[in-house]
Amino acid sequence: MDDIKAALADADPFSSWWPFVISGIVFLISTIRMYMGGQVCPNTNLVRDQVIIVTGASGGIGKELCKELVRRSAHVIMACRDLEKGDQARQSIIREIPGASLELVSLDLRSFDCVRRFVREVESQHGQVDVLINNAGIIFHPEGSTTDGFELHLQCNYLGHFLLTQLLLPLLERAPQGRVINVSAHGYTAGKMNIEDPLNIGSWAPGFHSRDAFSHSKLAIVLATRALAGRLRKAKSKITVNACSPGLVRSTDHLRHSPIMRALFARAITYPWMWLFMKSPYQGAQTMVRLATDPELSKTSGEFFNDCVQIDVSEMAKDDLLVEKLYKESLRALKLE
Repeated sequence: MDDIKAALADADPFSSWWPFVISGIVFLISTIRMYMGGQVCPNTNLVRDQVIIVTGASGGIGKELCKELVRRSAHVIMACRDLEKGDQARQSIIREIPGASLELVSLDLRSFDCVRRFVREVESQHGQVDVLINNAGIIFHPEGSTTDGFELHLQCNYLGHFLLTQLLLPLLERAPQGRVINVSAHGYTAGKMNIEDPLNIGSWAPGFHSRDAFSHSKLAIVLATRALAGRLRKAKSKITVNACSPGLVRSTDHLRHSPIMRALFARAITYPWMWLFMKSPYQGAQTMVRLATDPELSKTSGEFFNDCVQIDVSEMAKDDLLVEKLYKESLRALKLE
């Protein structure tokens, strides 16, 4: 009996500080993860039978967006460059959410002709579009040009979506309250733009850096959002257009060209910190879900959102002369009126 009492005494967790230390570490990690994850969309509104286009829908944030929107009874058009991967994502969502209304359509933002074909296909199938979410994009891509002659980040992140939005405005106008959501990034604040050459077409000749090209394209998104919002207001249109940042998101293909991802040792060191400090794709999608579904934002236009709340933009993004110059140059580059 004495031996049993002695064994129980030795097993007493309060006789050691280790359980408290481990509990404290778990609590700290959980708190950091919760804080870095940002806010969850504050509403559960249904968007029954609304037609919502999501570009870059085959994985990452785009796939999570599609999930959240079909859960809210939307009909989602998955605009994907890789149709095989897009169909895998579609089937995965349907298995998880039986009855999900999903449509897969080819869209390669590296080709303006493909953007126009996409719009023609949507026009042939739908009388209106309620929400356009311009989510697709690239980062840290090696230097290169598209078949249309533009730098890859500029066309994939900005010009392709700019053209898509312009061509879909008539369908968005037919909706009770059309919405355009442009996905930018915090990195736009590092973007540089010359008012004489806002598309930076002549700026990469001395030396190209993918980080600068990415930041420039994301700055262009914020500026063009403000420009289009102003034009829609003047035209008394019901369409709203806003930009947002999903934050730093892990588990996507966007970092595959990053210098960190090229070395096995660097990846091994970095992944635990990415897991701790970066958002999941589900968390990264929350701001876009709110912008697409919240009736409180039905008249909010030309603003920038992060973690589901409206925030101020950088001083360069407030430059009205630059806003107008970029918008006009973009129309000219795309040969639009």
